[in-house]
Amino acid sequence: MPEVSNKTLPGGKLKEIRFLDTPIMSTYLVAFCVGEFDYVQAQTEHGVLVRVYTPPGKSESGLFALDCATKSLDAYDDFFGIPYPLPKLDMVAIPEFAMGAMENWGLVTYREVDLLIDPAKASSNQKQRVCTVVTHELAHQWFGNLVTMAWWDDLWLNEGFASWAENWAADVINPHWSMWDQFTTGHLASAMRLDALRSSHPIQVPIKHAEEVEEVFDAISYCKGGSVVKMIRAVLGMKAFQSGLGAYMKKHAYKNTETFDLWQAWQDSSGMPVQEMMASWTEQMGFPLVTVAEEKWEDDKVTLTLEQEWFLSDGSELSEEDKEKKWCIPILTCTAEGTQQDMIFMREKTATITVPLPSKDGWVKLNAGQDVPMRVKLTSAMIDRLSAGIQSKTLPAVDRAGLLLDGYALVKAGKMSPESLIKLLSNYTDEDDYTVWTGIAGIIGGLDAVLSDDPTMCGYFQPMAKKIVMGLHDKIGWEAKESDGHLSTLLRGMMINLLSTFCHDDANVAAEASRRFALFQENHGDMKSLPSDMRTSVFKIVVKNGGEKEYEAVKAYFDQATDNAERKFVLSSLGHASDPKLKVRTMEWSISGDIKLQDFFYPMGSVSHSSNEGRHVAWEFFKANFETIKKFIGNASPSLMDAVIVSCAGGYCSDEKADEIDEFFRSHPVPKSSRKIQQTLENMRANAKFLGTLRASALSKEEFWSALV
Repeated sequence: MPEVSNKTLPGGKLKEIRFLDTPIMSTYLVAFCVGEFDYVQAQTEHGVLVRVYTPPGKSESGLFALDCATKSLDAYDDFFGIPYPLPKLDMVAIPEFAMGAMENWGLVTYREVDLLIDPAKASSNQKQRVCTVVTHELAHQWFGNLVTMAWWDDLWLNEGFASWAENWAADVINPHWSMWDQFTTGHLASAMRLDALRSSHPIQVPIKHAEEVEEVFDAISYCKGGSVVKMIRAVLGMKAFQSGLGAYMKKHAYKNTETFDLWQAWQDSSGMPVQEMMASWTEQMGFPLVTVAEEKWEDDKVTLTLEQEWFLSDGSELSEEDKEKKWCIPILTCTAEGTQQDMIFMREKTATITVPLPSKDGWVKLNAGQDVPMRVKLTSAMIDRLSAGIQSKTLPAVDRAGLLLDGYALVKAGKMSPESLIKLLSNYTDEDDYTVWTGIAGIIGGLDAVLSDDPTMCGYFQPMAKKIVMGLHDKIGWEAKESDGHLSTLLRGMMINLLSTFCHDDANVAAEASRRFALFQENHGDMKSLPSDMRTSVFKIVVKNGGEKEYEAVKAYFDQATDNAERKFVLSSLGHASDPKLKVRTMEWSISGDIKLQDFFYPMGSVSHSSNEGRHVAWEFFKANFETIKKFIGNASPSLMDAVIVSCAGGYCSDEKADEIDEFFRSHPVPKSSRKIQQTLENMRANAKFLGTLRASALSKEEFWSALV
């Protein structure tokens, strides 16, 4: 709350500062910050004073976040129908902070890199990141602060809704960013990767002791929670969705709630049985696979018989009990004429739907808009018909991306042949949408990671991956254009990152990266030669093709950079050096104390993700230095150890390595990371099974790939 008075006490050494009374609130939301800060400030249109506090001399770096905050506070006021309840909002950049941010009421604390950006240097990725972190935390001022969950087992009421709202508010502020398309390849994809494991957990997870909640600050509470909220909005419609939220806020302001209270508010606003519909999505873990079991095509319609079952990433056999699991699934469809208005709920194991066709050769896409967190297995006839929609782009970008995400997951689970995935991918040769390319990059990156355990197959695959990437390169090039928007800039950054993975040894790519790096070394402020969006990728190309000289040149920028966002470019690239000795040196540097605790796992990840050899270097270093790393983290957030474990042990694709890693953690237990360890091991075994599937397919034959290249 704001100051009421500030006076110096007798003796002149102490001050007494009085503040306005704090409203009724949960104690975990109380914060004090003491330090020397500069600040920038502005007032919202609704009269709230907003300040962004920065380190001395860096006040201008808070202007972008300030603009996001003032606009999103007003947007949330209007959306909820309840004004922000405090007279001021302060946002403070903390030099070392394990989390991205914390939503303390009226005094939100942030990691520096998630609040402060240099307007002249900031990449499009950084701007989007800062915007969504700010909009996420400010959503909490209502969902979490004004109305607070009764206990931690309803954590998702805070984080799931804020994960939805961050995208809603960012879309209001920046409609040209296509945040809802990006949601599909971001939040939804993250949720489904984790929730396809047997070691996942329900959105509503029992918490007996408060410290247990650390293990569920994950993609289920945040991303699946946000995905379920997105699904509810699609089912109820925005009017009933919004009015229900407003009624919920008014009824429960300054009180505690449980999930049931939110369901009741939406039930009242919509007249729909929300509690019945949603129990299967929040009270049981996992999500469904909907398979088209039968199809009947006619000139003006198609009749589809659907079946549902629990989807698991490794495709493992379901027990009789597992087979009984079912969800209340909204079935949304689209054709070339757009999304169909008729929606049915698939409550049982099977359902039949009829969809009108605009033409005899028309296509139908299930899960229109990717609004439901589920996988869909289409028939070959449906995929063949959809090819026309993909190639002409009459199928919306979010659905084009969804087909790829589903296809890759189905192949990993043994529900679709690898050959069919490659055939599907061949329809995207003229693709230029950033969100869809995120899906393409996920497939070729995933295949590369798994096939790296089989040098022969990897050698067959990489020329095709290079051809795909160079096709995008030829379309958009290295140079920015005046017509570029936010998404075009993101796409170019992605393309150059793909070059660093698949084309770093191409003579032209290597020469262009070296040229730009040389200009950058002459002038670090040269944003034309080396924009922030491509710095990590160019650094990777330079260290991959170079030796110790280039390694040291990139590393030197860590000390020369003026902000943490720029230093992170070094942390994320240095481990890609080809020389194993330099990889080891990078690992040693990570725990030297030169890097902030909040960031020290980034160089470990760069080593592990650099190559098959890099994985071994990272894992061996972790084992040899486990006690040092454990002591280094100390009592800091368990999320740091989770990040180290994923970085150093998570890249393998063999059951043998999974057994070795499992045995290591049995003899070196990390109780607060036990869930993350189990998820990592399960994912590793799923990838080992996937590699076996690829080896048994036509993809193991050189002639399969040579025909494509």
